[in-house]
Amino acid sequence: MLNRKDQRLRRSKQTRARIALQNVARLTVFRSNLHIYASVISDDGQKVLATASTAEKGLRAQLGAAGKGGNTAAAAIVGKLIAEKAKAAGIEKVAFDRSGFAYHGRVKALAEAAREAGLQF
Repeated sequence: MLNRKDQRLRRSKQTRARIALQNVARLTVFRSNLHIYASVISDDGQKVLATASTAEKGLRAQLGAAGKGGNTAAAAIVGKLIAEKAKAAGIEKVAFDRSGFAYHGRVKALAEAAREAGLQF
């Protein structure tokens, strides 16, 4: 019997296998109850090219005293930030890896903000 985390990891393996065939950098997302993290990983999977998260000191100051990183507004800020960092690293096109999470809520907000900031996926 698989628990909830194992089910998510199983879904993420299927997605990553499909993304690996595309030979394109991947924008991977991880969310916890308190924070959301995004990384752009090279197409060979060996190198992290850009990262952004609500746990970063500068971003936490922007989120306010409570440092609320567990909401869609914070996820949208992270999406915009990761797109800017990826473009600075010379990445225009990525594959979106939602790590087995549903494309809903914070994950969706991050993806849409990254798209609006000019990242293609």
